[in-house]
Amino acid sequence: MKRALIIAFAAALLSVSCSEFLNIRPEGTTTALSLDHSKAENVFKPISAAYAELRSYGSHSFPYIGCLEITSDNADKGSTPEDGASMKQLDEFKYDAANELIVAQWEAYYNIVSAANNALTQMDLFIEELQSEEAKDMARQGIGDAKFIRAYAYFRLVTMFGNIPLVDGIKSSEELSSLKQEKPSVIWNFIEEDLTDAISRLPESWPSTYRGRATKYSAMALKAKAHLYQGEYDDVAKLCDEIIASGKFDLLPDFRSVFSIEQENGVESLFEIQSSDLGKSSGTEAFNTYAYVQGPRNNTPSNMQGWGFCVPSDALIQFLTDRNDAARAAATFLYSGTTTPEGDAISADCPNPVYNGKVYTPSSYNDWSNNGYGYDYNIRIIRYSDVLLMYAEALARNASTVGLKSGYSASDALNEVRNRAGLTDIAATVDNVLDERRAEFALEEDRFIDLVRTGKAAEVLGPLGYVEGKHNLFPIPSKQLQLNSNLTQNPNY
Repeated sequence: MKRALIIAFAAALLSVSCSEFLNIRPEGTTTALSLDHSKAENVFKPISAAYAELRSYGSHSFPYIGCLEITSDNADKGSTPEDGASMKQLDEFKYDAANELIVAQWEAYYNIVSAANNALTQMDLFIEELQSEEAKDMARQGIGDAKFIRAYAYFRLVTMFGNIPLVDGIKSSEELSSLKQEKPSVIWNFIEEDLTDAISRLPESWPSTYRGRATKYSAMALKAKAHLYQGEYDDVAKLCDEIIASGKFDLLPDFRSVFSIEQENGVESLFEIQSSDLGKSSGTEAFNTYAYVQGPRNNTPSNMQGWGFCVPSDALIQFLTDRNDAARAAATFLYSGTTTPEGDAISADCPNPVYNGKVYTPSSYNDWSNNGYGYDYNIRIIRYSDVLLMYAEALARNASTVGLKSGYSASDALNEVRNRAGLTDIAATVDNVLDERRAEFALEEDRFIDLVRTGKAAEVLGPLGYVEGKHNLFPIPSKQLQLNSNLTQNPNY
């Protein structure tokens, strides 16, 4: 169960502490010395601590939305004009190396790297000290979890910052402060190696107790995405083909249900970040505030309101309207002055006319005494529709079809996604696939990096303030440059 898994995440996170540089724990402050590595019941603790870092505010809440969605043409800052100065800087491409949301992303993703490195160190100790092979196998699988998590963190860091330090194990503070940046090619190779190993270790699925953990297919899909961002389309096609051919995933018939609490970790999910209020109204926090910070501002009752940031842009509304994309529009746009199918009223007095409908959670789930909107909402990181559209794009870009097993063509994959949304078949050109990605993943932190990787950012975002050769990367936080003189700032900052 999601709740059982996330309780373990919450408990493990309590043992985490941080150092200043890169926000990484130096040797001697991890839980390695306090754990009994001869006991199998301790194996999952370091792994759950690494998963728990994915739920942090800095990694997947307000800063994540700001850097990877507000910077796109799909979303505006939202909230009120005077609120969220750092978010406004991102919306207008007027940020610098001191922007607190960019700083938070850097620190949070390196903290995830640190937690994964700690888990890897401890898994080796468990393998040495555990007596039974069954218990050792638990630790060997744990290595797969940790390498998936580390690869995901580096995927975010390299796409956001470019040349970055590579931390591949527990380091002292002195070692951390002398690290040099590696070229993106080095980081991508490291990501691919981690994911190749994770694929070999992780199971195809987990029992319900561990539902939500990364699987072999999670690692394959992330590896496909890494190859996509590097333009390695043969590899994208092979990996996505294997996922499709497995027959283990499918699209839900109703697009809106994809984002419901009931369908979390379902047949369409390859990886989600777990969040839950644990069915309580107070106490130990095991939730992420990703949905909450996007909830309708000043709505009533209090458990149906949030900060009101990341609202759909007029450009996105017009884009879906022009496509007659009614099913996606209904799921993506939550309008003020309306009532949801579940019976929740969104007040006409909310300061923004429309909010992100994908993070809507019915009031019956929002139990936490301090608001509680969206605390049970899992963040969808990789969905099956992403696998289908990566596959379609790879084939549209002339990837080799030799050895593919699914029998899918590019058109099959593209139109399966379109048909679910109630749209008719079209040709699988690159532009059509990219348009489909925009419609399918709107407000899911995909569009900005897609525009950068496809070379379309200057054309699309230029009128919003984007400058090619500058905003394709975020600045290295100024604090990090002060702490480590080996680091060099990205161009034009």
